[in-house]
Amino acid sequence: MRIHATSGRTSKWRCSPTPRRPPPAIPSWRHFAARSVDMCRPPIAQRGIAFIVVIWVMVLLTVVLSGFVVVARTEALQSRFLLDSAQARYAAEAGISRVVWELHNTDPLTMWVPDGRAYDMDFAGAKVSIEVHDESGKVDINAADLETLKRMFTAVAVDATEAEQLAAAVVDWRDVDDLLTVNGAEDGEYESVGLAYGAADAPFSTIGELQQVLGMNYEIFEKLQNDITIYGGVGRPNAAFASALGLQTIDGIDPQQAEQLLNARRQFRPGDAGSVGVTLPDGTPLLSAGGSGTYTVRSKATLANGAWTLVDATIRLGGAPGARAYSILRWREGSAD
Repeated sequence: MRIHATSGRTSKWRCSPTPRRPPPAIPSWRHFAARSVDMCRPPIAQRGIAFIVVIWVMVLLTVVLSGFVVVARTEALQSRFLLDSAQARYAAEAGISRVVWELHNTDPLTMWVPDGRAYDMDFAGAKVSIEVHDESGKVDINAADLETLKRMFTAVAVDATEAEQLAAAVVDWRDVDDLLTVNGAEDGEYESVGLAYGAADAPFSTIGELQQVLGMNYEIFEKLQNDITIYGGVGRPNAAFASALGLQTIDGIDPQQAEQLLNARRQFRPGDAGSVGVTLPDGTPLLSAGGSGTYTVRSKATLANGAWTLVDATIRLGGAPGARAYSILRWREGSAD
């Protein structure tokens, strides 16, 4: 209330009533609901951080899923490659078995000729191409004499002096003594050029060992590797199965004559009467000698999708009764998709 003073003899006080404030309004339920929402809503800064976290989680999930897709695709491709390789490998091995079957054929007019001719067959949807080489048609680096070795090196465009040195070094490598062949190489010659090894003084155990002979290089070896062997067992190649290079190692046969003999040989099969008239320079019939029983087989199987496997094996027919029809002397394979 308010108090007012008045003039006059007698002071009188008069009170004027103070205006009453209206009672506060009772909040409605909407008011409480709005306040509840405001209290539960996080600040704007917190909402921004949460948004960034969500974005990062989505990015990480995308990366993880992408990695999973890549891994799954890689595994699928690997599985397909392994399946194709296995199918092609079995088809190529079927080619090896077919060779063994055909070489046991006693009919000379229908048997397969192991002189490098190509034979084809189908197996389980794969195209199989097969070549068979009798090892007697190659130059045996353990049995060939010095002159045969010289002609072999000359046939791959090695000059006469180098061919003589390489041939002598081969002889010194494989013989059991330490006596130096003219123009050859024993331990002292290897030591003089800084090599940590000398002549083996033992027969070659693999054709790859030829690369260790003093004076040899890979370029020469690469030209020779398909025409040399350690399984022939003869001093000169068998002309009935020799390649052009093998024929040139026979005395009196030059490159032109070698090609003529190859062309003549392709016209005949073992047992053909007309083949008797085709002879070597020394009068020996071209197809007079038999095989060695040891063969190098190249069997390449190609699937419809282009995947392939090549098996390159050296096998020897025969064995103990009841045993396997052939034994494996060397086995090498490769594949591609």
